[in-house]
Amino acid sequence: MHQTPLETPLYDALRAFADERPLRMHMPGHKGIGLPLPELKGYAAIDFTETSRTGNLYAPGGPIEAAERLWADFWGSGACLFLTGGATQGLHAALSLAAGPGEAVLMDRVSHRSLHTGMALLDLRPVWLGRSWDAAAGVCGPVAPEAVDAALQAHPDCRAVVVTSPTYYGVCSDLAAIAAVCHAHGARLVVDGAHGAHLPLFFGEDENPYAAADLAVVSTHKTLPAPGQTALLFATGCSMDELRAASQLFATTSPSYPMMAALDRLRTWLACGGAERCFQAAEAVLELRERYPCLQSSPALPLDPMRLTLLTEDGFALADTLEELGLYPEMADRNHVVLIVTGADGKEQIERLAATLDTAGLAFSPAPELALDPPPEAEGVCTPRAAMLSRQVRLPLAESEGHVAAQPVAPYPPGVPVVAPGERIQKKHLAYLAQMGYNEPVTVCLS
Repeated sequence: MHQTPLETPLYDALRAFADERPLRMHMPGHKGIGLPLPELKGYAAIDFTETSRTGNLYAPGGPIEAAERLWADFWGSGACLFLTGGATQGLHAALSLAAGPGEAVLMDRVSHRSLHTGMALLDLRPVWLGRSWDAAAGVCGPVAPEAVDAALQAHPDCRAVVVTSPTYYGVCSDLAAIAAVCHAHGARLVVDGAHGAHLPLFFGEDENPYAAADLAVVSTHKTLPAPGQTALLFATGCSMDELRAASQLFATTSPSYPMMAALDRLRTWLACGGAERCFQAAEAVLELRERYPCLQSSPALPLDPMRLTLLTEDGFALADTLEELGLYPEMADRNHVVLIVTGADGKEQIERLAATLDTAGLAFSPAPELALDPPPEAEGVCTPRAAMLSRQVRLPLAESEGHVAAQPVAPYPPGVPVVAPGERIQKKHLAYLAQMGYNEPVTVCLS
């Protein structure tokens, strides 16, 4: 990534304006004086609205765009837009820029539910892109560039490709190679990098994998020290005006200034020791993977260096045990417990994590011998839009066979559908979900 001056134009503008103690005859209602929670007192001071001094997220110029441009340069991308509605907001905007109503999109089957809602809102048609399956690990492998090439040859009407990297379990794909394939076919690459905001730190200058994409979204709040809902949308080949216009379709007209200021300060944190803390966390994860039964990185299964995915005979039971010991995982499924380690985890937190895993009896225990099947394929009946905007009814899972899913049938997290909106729920899906320990009611289309 390119080095940039340690400037924070947005934070500095807000702080300087607050220090002048202006008479605030505008929103928000706390007027910078304070909030009911004493912990948020400092937050209130820089919580402004759009003024001539604070700038406007959806207008050019001002301290917000100055901060966004510094992020784009730091990232090695053409443009950057601050997001205060999470990666969901960014992914919806990216889809609207990549394809038009009624068009086909080659879509990674391992996609978060936010992409399915985006497909419905924008009336896009999914053409599903499969992944390899690692039965011993019980997870999907990376998206193969060759698979993208074959799919685009078979479906030349797909003008956009959507890939998730990394997955919830930490599996990464070769985005530069996939981007080259997409561009050879005249298609745009959209990357859901919600869980990978830290990954560019682990590559050399000008080697950021997300910079190869036409549009990439990362959730800074997931793996970096940033407030909930903060995220970034990066683009190459799109102007700031295009990014703003697309984002306004899905975003609040009242974005949080403290959240945007936190994004501004986050970049300087990374440049002033934060990146080193991430490297130290990655070294700790590497050691933890040797001590506990975990997914291991390999050429066939390249992993996020800061994601620790435990392998176990019963993920739900292990998660319960860990919570009883005071450790709360990110997620659990039948055979996995996912732990997110970040640069905020110092020596004390890593030692406590290891001690808890030891107490749970995991130290040097062998990985279970798994032989899991991938989710079964599903039959598409109608478009995501037709399904998600249809008249709907909620049914017990056992009574849903034969119905068309109106919402993703997906354990959450990770929110990846076993049956996507517009697909028919079949007996094989019910059996698979039962095997996973999932038995939640589902929303289906009224026939």
